[in-house]
Amino acid sequence: MQQRPFRFGVQVNATGGSTAWTDLARRVEALGYSTMTMPDHFTDQLAPVPALQCAADATTTLRLGALVYDHDYKHPVVLAKELATMDVLSDGRVEIGLGAGWMVSDYEQSGIPYDPPGVRVGRMIEGLEVIKRSLGGEEFSFDGEHYTIADYRGRPAPVQTPPPVLIGGGGPRVLRFAAREADIVGINPTLTSGVIDASTFDSMTADAVADKVGIVTEAATTAGRLDAIELNIRAFLVAVTDHVAATLTELSQLSGAPEDVIAASPFALVGPPAKLVDELRARREQFGFSYVIVGQDDVDTFAPVVAELTGT
Repeated sequence: MQQRPFRFGVQVNATGGSTAWTDLARRVEALGYSTMTMPDHFTDQLAPVPALQCAADATTTLRLGALVYDHDYKHPVVLAKELATMDVLSDGRVEIGLGAGWMVSDYEQSGIPYDPPGVRVGRMIEGLEVIKRSLGGEEFSFDGEHYTIADYRGRPAPVQTPPPVLIGGGGPRVLRFAAREADIVGINPTLTSGVIDASTFDSMTADAVADKVGIVTEAATTAGRLDAIELNIRAFLVAVTDHVAATLTELSQLSGAPEDVIAASPFALVGPPAKLVDELRARREQFGFSYVIVGQDDVDTFAPVVAELTGT
């Protein structure tokens, strides 16, 4: 896999008003982050499409995307039109993040059917084809198991032709699909239980991540597009600190995972900036991760790492 230069993003879920939101977007941009992303849930967060457009209006270089849009929450033609509109209004700064949906409470609260994983994944696979063709500028029809599209031409046309697609996955089927179809492949924990539980942390070990990367590498090699893929990971356990041992103990108590397992996990970044710089370089060499996303609480403390590594 081709080694790519580092870039970094911030996953945000703020709920404040316009001033706080635009100030956050400008700070993320000023600190050198490449992207600002949002989750797509029915919990206490802003809705991603209008919020990301607001962030785009407040910035000039920051790229915007969801990590990830839950495919079940919007018909793919509707989502494609919204994404194309955002790409036009942001002068070509949209990244498309798409997932099959996992958080059972969203489905229970909204009344959207929580179909088995295979059905949700199959629907997302069809949906991505509809989205791509909607953004392609040509009239098309589509007759699938889940969607039927007749003589549709997506308008407006996006500035990017098309915007890059990120697909995040924790299971083999989604990872293989992402390797064949996505520009950016996100390596995720396994979330088949529909909640964050012990099985989630079991799937975040270095060995589990290596297995997932291996699935992507094999599928991308077979498809002849290994060098076309950017590998992404969302670091969930981030602590920029000199107190490494104490922090690992706290994280172990929180997650139930052993301290050494957390320390080795690519989903964790614990230590002072110099240590994190070395770890990220080593993990890029081992796993291929060049696009790393941290959380909203880490924007300022992680900024020295971003300054040191971006573009290298």
